[in-house]
Amino acid sequence: MTDPENKPTVTESSKGTEEEDVPPASPDVHFEPIIKLDEVEVKTLEEDEEVSFRMRAKLFRFDKPLKEWKERGTGDVRFLKHKVTDKIRLVMRRDKTLKVCANHYITPEMQLSPNVGSDRSWVWNVAADISDGEPKAETLAIRFANTENANIFKEEFLKAQETNKNPKNGQEQVKEEKVDAKNEEKDNST
Repeated sequence: MTDPENKPTVTESSKGTEEEDVPPASPDVHFEPIIKLDEVEVKTLEEDEEVSFRMRAKLFRFDKPLKEWKERGTGDVRFLKHKVTDKIRLVMRRDKTLKVCANHYITPEMQLSPNVGSDRSWVWNVAADISDGEPKAETLAIRFANTENANIFKEEFLKAQETNKNPKNGQEQVKEEKVDAKNEEKDNST
């Protein structure tokens, strides 16, 4: 037997719960900029160079006073070859900030040696690394994802050292171009 008085009752507050969850429509608002900015061309000073090698790695520097390795950053290590002089330098930028964490020429005097206890990392000394703005002697270590990548880096590093032993003499080329330009001017003026 059912009792008609015990039926569930529907109230006004329980009816509208579904409709109350919808947020109100926001008005379409538009603000004019106070100051208009012109587009600025950013120069990386890498425009006269071409990438001859690129690989992802993690770079460390040795802190002599604390006698420990400090992480410099993770990103792509690149060998950049200058179009005029053919000199090759190593440049590495951090992933998200693009801050330079290594920037130096690969000189024939550098000795690339394996890092103790790892077959996928290399250590070398730099006479003048300019990643912090001023030339500074550093001991750097670089670690790769696997041994194959580390060996490819070593091969390319040694090739870059050979190239930097006998690069094109960029100064002679520039002088020759200036002489040619002067000769053309003389020919055109006569």
